[in-house]
This record gives sequence, structure tokens and C-alpha cells, in this order.
Amino acid sequence: MTYAFNCRKQARPSAWFSNAFAAALGLAGALSLAAPGTAANTTSGTEKQRPNIVYIMSDDHAAHAISAYGSKINKTPNIDRIGREGMILENCFATNALCAPSRATILTSKYSNLNGVMTHHDPPFDNTQLTYPKLLQKAGYQTGVVGKWHLKSDPTGFDYWNILVGQGRYHDPVMITNGKRTHYKGYVTDLLTKFALEFLDKRDKEKPFLLILQEKAPHRPWQPDKKHAHMYDDVEIPEPPTLNDDYTSRATPAKNAHMRILGNLHYTDVKSTPPRGLSEKELRHWYYEKYIKDYLSVIASVDDNVGKVLDYLEKNDLMDNTIVVYTSDQGFFLGDHGWFDKRFMYEESLRMPFLIRYPKEIKAGSKSDAIVTNLDFAPTFLDFAGIPKPEEMQGVSFRPVLDGKTPADWQKDMYYHYYEYPDAEHMVAKHFGVRNQRYKLIHYYFPVDEWEFFDLQADPQELNNVYDQPQYQDKIQEMKARLKELRKKYKDDIGPND
Repeated sequence: MTYAFNCRKQARPSAWFSNAFAAALGLAGALSLAAPGTAANTTSGTEKQRPNIVYIMSDDHAAHAISAYGSKINKTPNIDRIGREGMILENCFATNALCAPSRATILTSKYSNLNGVMTHHDPPFDNTQLTYPKLLQKAGYQTGVVGKWHLKSDPTGFDYWNILVGQGRYHDPVMITNGKRTHYKGYVTDLLTKFALEFLDKRDKEKPFLLILQEKAPHRPWQPDKKHAHMYDDVEIPEPPTLNDDYTSRATPAKNAHMRILGNLHYTDVKSTPPRGLSEKELRHWYYEKYIKDYLSVIASVDDNVGKVLDYLEKNDLMDNTIVVYTSDQGFFLGDHGWFDKRFMYEESLRMPFLIRYPKEIKAGSKSDAIVTNLDFAPTFLDFAGIPKPEEMQGVSFRPVLDGKTPADWQKDMYYHYYEYPDAEHMVAKHFGVRNQRYKLIHYYFPVDEWEFFDLQADPQELNNVYDQPQYQDKIQEMKARLKELRKKYKDDIGPND
């Protein structure tokens, strides 16, 4: 993968970031902040009142692998702390459950069809698009991003960027720092935290900041560090209740997807060969135990490093005026329905964890079941910073939800669209759909034409497709009409319109 250094005109560097520090991080030159005369040069007293933002996003971390969400398979005390001291969003969803598309949507607050990143095979992200970091930077925020970028083009809107090359390595990663490649020794999760905290250490303390820390973990193939490599050796991880799902009532795509624990995991995922003589059920269990333990082990390292970030903020008296978020780019199947990976509109893939603390506005220990999506992140951050949402952004600020005052007219449903087919490794059919608090309608439109409808109240594990059952026909027609409305609202004309 090739990255072109963005050679834009350099504004006068802020005194906080010396050439010596730039050299220490392997930069070609000092960071550039807003030029004199811009919003960055308002009075320091005003600047200090605007909240800092620390946005931590892991890769493929399912909500049901976080103890704050009731996980039965692991503990995440530092991530939990964010929710305990703030709010947990129970119904945060991805609009396209795939790494790069989700990231583009978060940055732009535009659906995949408009931001240009619908699949992993699309051209590089158009980094001239308006993004929330650009708006924060223009308003005087110091902006930095560290970790997985995965959008093929250089980050823009950041004073400091230090990103992994492509997917990145767990051990001894190569990173690009403001255009310069460097090969680092060490474990990726520890290194990313180190670089993120160095950015905070050297910032201009008279100005607010945005720090985006994007973890590689727990993306496959999972490679734990030495500290956590054997933490689950003597532990039997409980199976999910749908591990042996036979897809009886579901559409063809559920039966044909290449994401099965038994059959589609590679040697690099489990790192050993199964014993002979196992039954199909026993073999599936063997593969599940092998992969899930490594998955949870790399999450344990993420949780430790979230603790380091929180400790830093506390030590430097930044906790009260800093919004801290922990999320993931989408969900992940943890053996649910016999699968790993994501992509489908089923709950385990669709749902994103979202924990946020900001004691000035968010009540500790609060929860919300209001529907929000990754489309809404950017408007919310801009709202807290006092920046009007641009008209081209399609999301809405959920700041009132975080304040415990969900508006009566708050969005009652969400629209989803997955585009990546054919994809030789996973082969999940193209589909779109709508989900509200109780029901979910899915239309697979290529290479098949099939529908699914789930009553999430009666069937939370989505085992029974009731699309053909008479008692649901009125509701199905209502949701089909709503699906058309949402496709028109979000200007998505890709796929059939029936």
C-alpha cells in the first residue's frame, strides 16, 4: 500500500511542539497548527472551557466481549470504568459493518454511498472531504490520530498523525508519522498508547485537543503479547448458545457465508492442528476455544492500555474537562451462529459498543437504549465543541441523549447497507435493511433476492425468520415503506428500490 505525503502549506508551528520532539518521533518537521488570526488564537480562557476529546476505537471488539455489556467470557475493568463514570449506549449501530467503511462514515458523517468507501476494494478515501477533525482543527483544537487508519490515503485535518501501514502488525509494526515511515520494535497496542500519550505530553496546554487512538486489536489473526498469551490456558470459555446454529429458517446468504468457525478459520487463527477423531460438534468447539482465547487475550492488552490513558488524564488533571469515548468500528461474531467476522446485519455484527464519560454533562452509571449510529458521532463531537453541524453531514448530535433527555422526536430506527460482494474470503451477500427497537427487516439483493424479518423481542438471537408468517405482514409492509423512506433520505440508490 502506498501513501502519498500530503505536502500542504505549513502554518506557523506552535511553540509546544519543538523540532527536537518532532525528531524524537521521527517526523520530518514540526506539526502545523492553525495559522495566526484563526479561531485557534482566541483567548486561552475561552479555549480551556471547550472540552478535550479522547476517542479510543478498537477494531472488531464486540460489545458482548466487554463486561460492562454483560459479557460472560471476559472482564474489561478499564473500559468498564468509562461506562461506570459515564454512560453506556445499548443501541449503537454501524451503518455498514466493515472496517474501512465504518471509519469513513465516522469521519464524514455520511453514508458509504456518499463518502465513497463502500467496501475494502474501493479507491482510497477522498481526504479532501469535510471531516469533523478538520472542523475541530479549524476551530483551534490540536488534533492527533494514532493507530490503524485503513483508508489508503493520508490523514488530513490532523496536526500529528502516526498510523499503521495498512492493517498493521501486532509485533514490530511499521508506521507512517506525518509522511515518514519508521519500523518500531514492540507490541502494537503498547506502542500506540505510548505515541498517543507523547502527543498529549507535548501539546499546547492552553488549547483544547482531539486525540483519536485507533487500536489494531482485536482484528484477526490474533497475536497476544507475552503478558497475556497464556492467561486463558486453563480456562474453558463458555460457548455462545447459537454456536451450532443450522440456519434452518434463514435466507440463503446465512447458509453460504464463508465465516464459519468450522471450515473457514485458518492455521494462523488457531496456531495448531486439531486432534483426530473428534465429532463435528467437538471439532467446532475445539476451533472456538482456540480462536476465542487469543481474541480475548489481545483485548486484555487493549483494556490495560485504556487504563494507561485514563491514568494519564487523571494524573494531569484532565478528567473533568475531557470527553472520553471507547468504541469499536463495528461488532463481531464470537462464535455466534457458528461464525467469526462481521458484515451481516445480525445483532452481534451490527451493534457497536459505545461508552462515554464527561462528568460535566453525563451522569455516572447511566444507560440509554436510544438508537444512535456511527453516522452520529461527528455531529455529537462538534456539538460539544460549539461548532455547527455542516449541512452535508447526515447524522445528528446525540448530546441530549447523553444528558439523559432523549427528545420525543428522536430517531426510532436506523438504516444499514452492506455492499462487499463478491469477496472470495467471506462471500456475504449484498444487503440493506432497517431496524427499530423491536423489529428488523433485511433484503438480500445480490446474488440472491431474499428477505428476512425478525421480531427481536420474541427472538433476540435471530434464529427464526418470520418473513412469511401471516401475523407479521402488516408490520413488514410498514417497514418496507420505511426502508424506502430511509434510502431516499440518505440518498442511497444503489440496489433495488422495491
